[in-house]
Amino acid sequence: MVTGNYLTDYHLAIQPIQMRFLKKTSPRRDKVRKSMAVERLAKISRFANKERLVSALLWLLFVGLCALILSFELIRRSSYLEVIAIIVIVVLISLAAAFYIHHWQKRIITNHARAVALMGLFILLLATAKLGALPLLGNQTAWATGTAVAAAIILTIAYDQRFAIGMSMFYCLLASFAAGPMTNTIEPAGKYQLVNINLFLTMAAGATICCFSLREIRTRMKLLKVSTLAAVIVFITAGSLASLDFLAKKSPQFIGDVFSNAGYHAGVTFLVGLLIQSLLPLIEKIFRIATSMTLLDHSDANQPLLKKLAMEAPGTFSHSLLIGSIAEAAAEAIGRNGLLCRVGAYYHDIGKINKPSYFVENQMGSMSRHKELSPAMSQLIIVGHVKDGIEMAKEYALPVVLRQFIETHHGTTLVEYFYNEAKKLKTQNSKLKTVAPPSESEFRYSGPKPRTKEAAIVMLADIVEGAVRSLGEVTLTRIEAVIHNMAMKRLQDGQFDECDLSLRELSQIEASMSKALAAHYHSRIAYPKAPDVPEETQSKPKQTEQKNN
Repeated sequence: MVTGNYLTDYHLAIQPIQMRFLKKTSPRRDKVRKSMAVERLAKISRFANKERLVSALLWLLFVGLCALILSFELIRRSSYLEVIAIIVIVVLISLAAAFYIHHWQKRIITNHARAVALMGLFILLLATAKLGALPLLGNQTAWATGTAVAAAIILTIAYDQRFAIGMSMFYCLLASFAAGPMTNTIEPAGKYQLVNINLFLTMAAGATICCFSLREIRTRMKLLKVSTLAAVIVFITAGSLASLDFLAKKSPQFIGDVFSNAGYHAGVTFLVGLLIQSLLPLIEKIFRIATSMTLLDHSDANQPLLKKLAMEAPGTFSHSLLIGSIAEAAAEAIGRNGLLCRVGAYYHDIGKINKPSYFVENQMGSMSRHKELSPAMSQLIIVGHVKDGIEMAKEYALPVVLRQFIETHHGTTLVEYFYNEAKKLKTQNSKLKTVAPPSESEFRYSGPKPRTKEAAIVMLADIVEGAVRSLGEVTLTRIEAVIHNMAMKRLQDGQFDECDLSLRELSQIEASMSKALAAHYHSRIAYPKAPDVPEETQSKPKQTEQKNN
């Protein structure tokens, strides 16, 4: 539309263009866009946090060191194209290993001490394999087999079988490139060496056998048996692969070279097992773990901390022994580490040593000392035994894996008795009818919650043992009802949220604990009465006997 006025016509012509480019949006759409932007920033910040950046730097350092070790001779010969190819291979293998770690052991990404220990282990073993392959040290690829077996044993001890098998295969790939040339060769002196796919298969056979046969170390002979079995498998594998090469080349030196080469690989494998046996305490310290042998050592009643607990808090010591047997049976019922549960239960209440008389199992029939204290003060004493226990564990150099039972055996549960006493006291002292009750957060343990299934089992065993002990008449039905109620109470309170405990496993734990407690609190048959003794004289010994039982 044309009006004849220049300014009016200009505004009418430009208005559709302004509406197109300066289009107004609704407040709801702006809010959605802002929330989407915030979510994207949050995702980026979660992905690119400090822990991941440090882990990425450690990964780059590992790639650089591996490439340097594998291409050491190529750099001396100025074969830079081959060096580039080695770097690419190292990057691909290391990237696959990083994804494997992220999937199965994500804690290594955030726990940089473990990441450095794992990286240092691989670098040290690769350097050893490379040194063994140098002409100055005999050009022996058997060193690579020994390092592969060492990696498998150490990883199985420090982590688990599945993770150890996967990481051992990645190491075998790297060690294959570090150990020798690209083809199987017979040197002028007549000495045959396994390399490439033959060496990889030999290393993989020894590492796999070690991972599968080394679930736990309970005896001093365990590593000796594992290394002997691995040596036999390595000897058979290396001999078979060498036979294929010699048959293909129709070499007249068949039997001697096959047995000597296989013997070198088997001998190194056996010696590695003996070496790790002697270095086991150092491995435990580096990876902050405790093998079954160490746990058995700490279960000895002559340990200073357990001896002190038995002398100063005998009721707590007896309670801990019972909890240990109950927790061990429950853990084995769901396929977890029963020994760890038992030893952890022995130490879970060591914090009560400082104030033993404030806990009912140590009062021995005397008047409770909490009657002289306010509920808030009593709560501080009761909750304080967790902190005292952690400090004592550090003082006595208790393994880290056992400290979790001290700090998590109460989680963030409520100290119900003194919380209810505080509510009663506040209601009685107040003249008003509507009184705000004390805060639950003031009467809860500080945590943390159990992060492992073993810690959750000890938590449940601790509470159900006390509840069953308080029953007047102990029967299997009443024990099952008490244990189920306590388990559901802890479950609804969120105490098992961080340990991935399933309902099926919880049901199996309840059944195991019911059997164990029913066996402990079994009924007894009264002693028969002698016909020639008056009933009055029999009543006193009978009562004494019942009290002792």
